[in-house]
Amino acid sequence: MTENVKKKGFLHKEFDLSWLPFGRVSIKEQAVLAKRLSFLIKAGVPIIDGINMLKKQTRSRSRKRILNQILEDVSRGQLLSTSFGRSKKVFSEFGISMMKVGEEGGILDQNLNYLSEELKKSYRLRKKVKGALIYPAFVSVATILISGLITAFIFPKILPIFSQLGGTLPATTKAMIAISSFLINFGLIMVVAGFLGAIIFYGLYSKVNPFRYMTDRVFLNLPIFGKLIRDYQQASFCRTLGLLLKSQVDVVKATKITANTMSNHVYRRATYVIADDITRGKRISENIVDVPHLFSEMVLQTLSVGENTGNLSESLLYLSDYYENEVDELTKNLSSSLEPVLMVVMGFVVGFVAVSVITPIYQLTANIHP
Repeated sequence: MTENVKKKGFLHKEFDLSWLPFGRVSIKEQAVLAKRLSFLIKAGVPIIDGINMLKKQTRSRSRKRILNQILEDVSRGQLLSTSFGRSKKVFSEFGISMMKVGEEGGILDQNLNYLSEELKKSYRLRKKVKGALIYPAFVSVATILISGLITAFIFPKILPIFSQLGGTLPATTKAMIAISSFLINFGLIMVVAGFLGAIIFYGLYSKVNPFRYMTDRVFLNLPIFGKLIRDYQQASFCRTLGLLLKSQVDVVKATKITANTMSNHVYRRATYVIADDITRGKRISENIVDVPHLFSEMVLQTLSVGENTGNLSESLLYLSDYYENEVDELTKNLSSSLEPVLMVVMGFVVGFVAVSVITPIYQLTANIHP
């Protein structure tokens, strides 16, 4: 069977880990790895042989080390899920749990394939959200840079004209002169300070949980973007918890795993509270009532029905599909919604600069008599 797989060129053409970056494996790469492992196991290739085949296809030393370690662990009799669990750079706790359930139920190939499909959905959803944010971010940065360059480098070259003509300058021009002078004197300091500030912010956001919690809370209250983040987090919560419960993972453990997958720390903390309260006999829907700013009324009502009918996992998966569609619609409409606002802002900035330059020239030349 191994030879048949090789002859088909499956691994050689479709799975090459050489392009993987150093550090943690991305969601897209996790999906590819899970899919290929599923294929090999389903094709009857022993796990050890399958991992060895994958290892031979990568030129990345870091990936070879990871696969070598997994190969050694499995050769010593460890479960695949246990071995991957030791390497935090590959699959998340959610992926490990799906793998473990598959091993216990004798359906590892099915669960790996299922995991691959869900990771693909998560990747596509994240890509849509990031794509929706790129356009407004690009326009905003471009506006700031162009305005700064005009004010700091072009406008000062026009100032001698005003001095030669004499007269009183308009308020807009005086404001531009003040801004230009400030940028010339302190512009470099501002750029360096902004760069250092961005590094410090990233460090605090990545490493300091209280700071990240407060920042994530601010993000949730942003106009337009706040709703996008809430819908994305609700989709992620429902999808992960629904899949784990469907795979017969204990509800408390499933909820804690779900908490670890939440990228927004406000939702992460709320999900941990839900897990703790479940151990005290409280239902998930009863917890959601306490955080209406995080979960919608629709989530509350649907989960309540699911708990009463014994179809909680199906209710969660239904909600995840619903909110993924909501995110899809929001990302499609985001650019068109923000474009008028961005155009107005850009128009105001450009207009202010134009008026500051043209008005004094017009006024001063109008006072010149032949």
